[in-house]
Formats: sequence, structure tokens, C-alpha cells
Amino acid sequence: MRTLLLQLLTSHWPRKVLSLALAMIIWMLVNHSMTVTKVVPNVPIRVSNLPAGKTIEGMQIDGTLNKRVSLTLIGHRAALENIQAKDLEILIDAENTSHEWIASIDKKHLVSLNPGLDIVKQISRVQPIDMIFRQSQLTSERIPITITQPIGEVPRGYQLLDIYPYQLSVTITGPEEAVKRLKNRGLKLTFNLNDINQEELDALYSLKGDNADEISYFVPDSWKRISLPLLSDQPIAIDDPRASFLRIDFSRQDLLPITFPIPITIFFPSQHSATINPETYALATSDFITKKNGIKLFNAPLYAQGVSRLFLETVKDRLQVVIIAAPKSEREALLWNLQFMYPHELEDRYVSKVISESNDLMFDVQPTYLEDYLRSRFRSYMNRFRLYTPNHSKLNLNIELKANAISVTPQNYP
Repeated sequence: MRTLLLQLLTSHWPRKVLSLALAMIIWMLVNHSMTVTKVVPNVPIRVSNLPAGKTIEGMQIDGTLNKRVSLTLIGHRAALENIQAKDLEILIDAENTSHEWIASIDKKHLVSLNPGLDIVKQISRVQPIDMIFRQSQLTSERIPITITQPIGEVPRGYQLLDIYPYQLSVTITGPEEAVKRLKNRGLKLTFNLNDINQEELDALYSLKGDNADEISYFVPDSWKRISLPLLSDQPIAIDDPRASFLRIDFSRQDLLPITFPIPITIFFPSQHSATINPETYALATSDFITKKNGIKLFNAPLYAQGVSRLFLETVKDRLQVVIIAAPKSEREALLWNLQFMYPHELEDRYVSKVISESNDLMFDVQPTYLEDYLRSRFRSYMNRFRLYTPNHSKLNLNIELKANAISVTPQNYP
């Protein structure tokens, strides 16, 4: 059996080799000459030779449109089998065209981006597609940018203060209609705090010294870009001179000792004055509340967090704790809050002091914007100001009506 099989394979072997070679040649010829149809999606379109000062809505800097089309190609199977959108480009010549024209896209508009693809030989036909093109006036405008509240988590040990400046602008060049829409609605830029690590802020803190309460993280140039896919395939750099001052300010979460006495007083609402008034109830003194020169004061070390030493120095003579008196039928535990006396003057005092003590060049270059920024920071400090105990807990007071007195007892003081 083996001998018979060997004779079949070796007999007339030249003829058999020739037959095999001819079969392979025929297969290759048939395969390469076989015509197939293939749909290629997302083929890019480029427009050239537009008149000076003209553009097309959706045209990017390199001349391509943000709109892409699907093409139906008929050609050699071997060529079309692996063809992709990146291998092709549609080139539209806008020379001698009117304001609006219709182009029937076919084979003559195809350009090969792949050296291995020969459009003339390997693609026999393209099913035509009619597209409308409209020319627009090319224009440039300053577009406002709003810096929004950042997203992400603040690095551990720090609190977000604010961003400066709040408003920027960028020069945008493109079709008149698109640029006008952008100018009317403006742009927004949002930073992600997760892109700032704790080591960066720690390094800035160490440079400023142990008394530093506020740290400025100057935004890197790579962040100062706006993405506008309709006009550019690359983010557009913000060319506003104020962008060089763009920074995110943080405060340390360290406890700051309050080195000044804080008065504590009672507010008597008029609706309860028949039974609860200064003549019937007085604030009781204790180890926690003392009386000096007729003024009741806290008599225990207190702390603040998330504000600066300069802020504490500014408000130290205008801060008090106010208890709101009420009958027990209305409230068992009385409410209390911190009050800043005549905050407008304190705000002016803070802004003036910050500017006078700063060596930062931005204070000289941007005085108007900076003043608004500092006023916003001061108000933010007032809103977040809380009293803390030495064990890093927020001060919690239990305030009750007693016999002819109002007692104040700290619930979480060590």
C-alpha cells in the first residue's frame, strides 16, 4: 500500500508541480481581479482652495471637516478587504465655487493616505454622495471663559479656598455663525483637584514656612486649554494675559489657636420678653464662662480651622457668640452662633492688609480683579469659621434655661 502511494506521488512529478503552480497563479489572478463592494464608515473630508477670508462651518485648522461620511467602494477584493477610514480622504476643491454649492463625491475626490493603496487601479467605482457646502466669513472674537468650581478631592490636610481669576477670555477664529454662538453662551473651564497631589502642596507649604496658612498652586500651562472639537482637533491655548496669574488657593487644616477673648451674649426675642428678658435671666458664670469688666467671656482655649492667621487678627475685636433665648416649651437646648460685628469694615480692613503686605506682582498688575477675589475669600472665611476644641472637635455647647439663669456647658471639651 505504501509503495503504491509513493509511486502515485513521484510519477510524472514535473507535470504535477507545473499543475500546482498554474493553480496557484490562477487563484491569485482570480482573487486579485474579483470585484467586491465594501462600505467604509467615517471617511474624513478636506476642503482646499477656499477664497481668502472664507471658511466652512465645522472646518478645523488643518482644513478637515468635523463631519465624516460613509463611502461605498467597488473594487478589487484583495485591496478592499483590509481598507479602513484612515487609508482614505475625500478632497473637495472649492476653487471657483459659489457661496453655496453641491458636490457629488465620487472616485475622483478620493485621495489615498496609504502607500499600499492604488486608487486608480484597485478601486473601480465609488457610489456618489451629494453634499451641500456653504461658505462662511472667517472671523475672530474674544470669547469669555468662566472658571467653574473644581471637581475631585482636595489633597488630605488642605481645604480649597478659591480660584483666581474667575474670568478669562480666548481668541477663537472660525466661521462667523459658530463664533457668534460661542460668544453669546461663553465657555467654561473646570479643573480636577485629583490632578494635584499632596506632595506638591506640601512642597509649596515648606517653601513658605511654618507660619504659612494659605498656599497658591499656580495652574500649569497644560491645563490652560479649551477643547472645541467643532473648530479644532487639538485643544486651543488660552491667550488671555491674565491666564499667567491663574491659581488655585488652599488653606491648611491645622488648628490655629485663638489668642483673644471671645465675648458671649444673649439675644432676647421680643415675643418672649414678658417672661424671658435681661431682668429675669442672666448668663451664668462657670469654669467655662467668666466675667471681666462686666463682659461675659469664654474661659477656655479655643481654636479655628480652615482660616488664616491674618483673618483671625482682623476679626479679633469684632467677634462674639450670641445665644438666642427661648422658653423650654419651644426649645430645650438653646441655639447659638458666631457673629461678626460690622463685617463690611472688617472686609475692607482685611483686603487692605493683604495687599499692603504682599510682594506678589499680581497684586500690582490686577488690582481690580484681585480686590474682588480677596473680598470673596474673606466672606468665605466668615461662612466657614467654626470654633474647635483642643482635640480637633467642633465646639458643641449645651445651653439651657435654669432658675433665673442661662447655663452654658461644653459637651465635648476635653
